[in-house]
Amino acid sequence: MTVFRKKDVSELIAHATPLKRTLRTWDLTFLGIGAIIGTGIFVLTGKGALTAGPGLSLSFLIAAVCCGFAGLCYAEFASMAPVAGSAYTYSYIAFGEIVAFIIGWDLILEYALGAATVSVGWSGYFVNLLANLGIHLPAAITAAVGTTPGVTSYFNLPAFLIVILITWIISIGITQTKRVNDTMVLIKLAVIILFIVCTVWYVHPGNWHPFNPYGWYSFHNGTASGIIPAASIVFFSFIGFDAVSSSAEETINPSKTLPRGILMSLLISTVLYITMTLIMTGVVKYKVFAKYLNAPILAVLAQTGQTWLSIIVSIGAILGMTTVILVQLYGQSRISYSMSRDGLFPKMFGEVKPKYQTPFKGTWFFGIITALAAGLVNLNILSELVNIGTLTAFILVSAGVLWMRHAQPDLHRGFRAPGVPVTPIVAIAFCVMLVAGLNWETWVRFVVWLIIGMFIYFGYSKRHSKLDREGEK
Repeated sequence: MTVFRKKDVSELIAHATPLKRTLRTWDLTFLGIGAIIGTGIFVLTGKGALTAGPGLSLSFLIAAVCCGFAGLCYAEFASMAPVAGSAYTYSYIAFGEIVAFIIGWDLILEYALGAATVSVGWSGYFVNLLANLGIHLPAAITAAVGTTPGVTSYFNLPAFLIVILITWIISIGITQTKRVNDTMVLIKLAVIILFIVCTVWYVHPGNWHPFNPYGWYSFHNGTASGIIPAASIVFFSFIGFDAVSSSAEETINPSKTLPRGILMSLLISTVLYITMTLIMTGVVKYKVFAKYLNAPILAVLAQTGQTWLSIIVSIGAILGMTTVILVQLYGQSRISYSMSRDGLFPKMFGEVKPKYQTPFKGTWFFGIITALAAGLVNLNILSELVNIGTLTAFILVSAGVLWMRHAQPDLHRGFRAPGVPVTPIVAIAFCVMLVAGLNWETWVRFVVWLIIGMFIYFGYSKRHSKLDREGEK
């Protein structure tokens, strides 16, 4: 069947278009840390602690193990096919065009909603920082309609503007993007380390008891609670590391550099997440976070009396979430670029502007749509779509490694995931477990998005596919 036509790895590498190669191992590691560390520490720890209690540290560990096994599979594919497109390109090689389109369409939603959701959290910290400095913005321009019950709001202007600013940075070149990201990640890490050093002395081990008040999975007050549901929530914290593999065509020696960047960023981020979680639930009883859901770190600062740190932490949170938005938008622009180059999206998305050597029009198209979503849409009900989209991509990439080891065992791999077939099977099992923690409404919305994608594929993409045209010659 023509919808399952596949790409040849050697031809794929030979026809890769020349984006500017400047990224090294530490740039990719910082790109991954930039994508991972942000919302998880500065926002989701509060909701996660209320769901799992101090056992939230185990939830982060489970999410990290899931991402770690998937990360090994991503690293093998990235070394085997060092071109832009991430899971989209890998699926094209392993399973064929229609599966690749589905995952590409899925990733575009993931990155757009991910960036928009994080930008709303960014807006909350930014507004709070301005308030601490005596500057108060009208509520009408700090949230979308219906976001906060009883509060009249129309548009989230700070969220809109930060997405537009980052879109501009990405559109003018990877060198500028790299410099901005590296600088902000360094500052973010410095703020986190300062927080750890200043608060670790206030940990009371008694606050960790009971460590696992809701068990592994239970229902509490009508909602799923426990370590597994909390892992499904904080999984959002790790979303974005896969975007590192989208940078293959802008990476120096990608077959070695990409695996190192992916795995190092995951390791560093996991250590920081677990350390921060243990400190926060050790300083403050987990139920206290109910009063600090949007800024849980402030609960720790209030408990320790170190309110002087609040402005510094707010700056760290703003920078932390800025880098997350940056990597999400960067990954999105490279996915649409790859799909356009293959003929599955219109040519506009694949046009590289010579001055900047970036897919300029596509970057701005999706950047503006994401900015409008951040400003106008109540994203609380849609954020779980990001999780299901990412987990689907992880499952396909992991399955792809299994299939490629069987179908093309002699293909050159600069990095081989250890423990195959166990590694990808474990990755798939963890992903399925986390998907099971999502509610049914998320599944319905996800299926609707995929149905829309199928109309686009059969209405446009299938007829314009480069593989289809080459097959007719």
